[in-house]
This record gives sequence, structure tokens and C-alpha cells, in this order.
Amino acid sequence: MSRAVERVGAASFRGSRLLKDGTWAVAFLADWCPFCQAFRPGFESMAASLGGRLIADVTAEESPLWDTFALEVVPTVVVFRGGIPVARFDGIPGVGLGEKELAKVAAAMEAADRSRSISDGPSRTRP
Repeated sequence: MSRAVERVGAASFRGSRLLKDGTWAVAFLADWCPFCQAFRPGFESMAASLGGRLIADVTAEESPLWDTFALEVVPTVVVFRGGIPVARFDGIPGVGLGEKELAKVAAAMEAADRSRSISDGPSRTRP
């Protein structure tokens, strides 16, 4: 697994920076799923290209996170900003997710960053 991708489980998910700050993409994958195996290298490559922004992968099917996010198909990617889900990309049964969806994930992460910057507004410090 790429160093840019951090594997998380239910306990580490709740205590991670994911719930506090920044923009994250979390991929829900299964080791037995051929569509997940095909998706993983592109996901890891995207993570590396985002300049150190951490991206997580949840592969434990017994994880309560699968129920929390009502997963019905893998791979599924959820984009979070400041701990709040802002976009979700569910795999297509029998197809999975591909390059087009990876581009949409990256675009959703960039949009989340831009919306955060805009909502923060200008600095209000006084000289």
C-alpha cells in the first residue's frame, strides 16, 4: 500500500484527523473483490499525486463503518471535509469504479478545499 494511503479501522477512524480537519477521501474496499483490486492502484496513485494529503482505506468488511455508511457495493469512496461527508461515489455492481470516478473524487476534494477557503473568509486581524 502506498505511503500516501493510511489503512484505518473503526477505532482509528473515530480518533483520526479525518474527523477533525482537512479533506480526506476514504475508500471502502474488500480484499476478495476483483473490482476493488483493480481500483486500488489508481486510488493509491491519486493519493500520491495529491502532495501528501492523507487518504484512507477501510478494508475490514466486519468493520461497523460499513454499516455506518450503509455500504451496499464496493468499492465506494466517501470524501470528507472537516469530518463531514461532502461527496460519495458508489461502485457500480459488476463494474466497480474507474478512472472517470477517480477524477471525480479528486475534483470533489478540490471543491471541498475551495469551499472551505471561501467560507473561512479573509483574515480579520488588526494591525
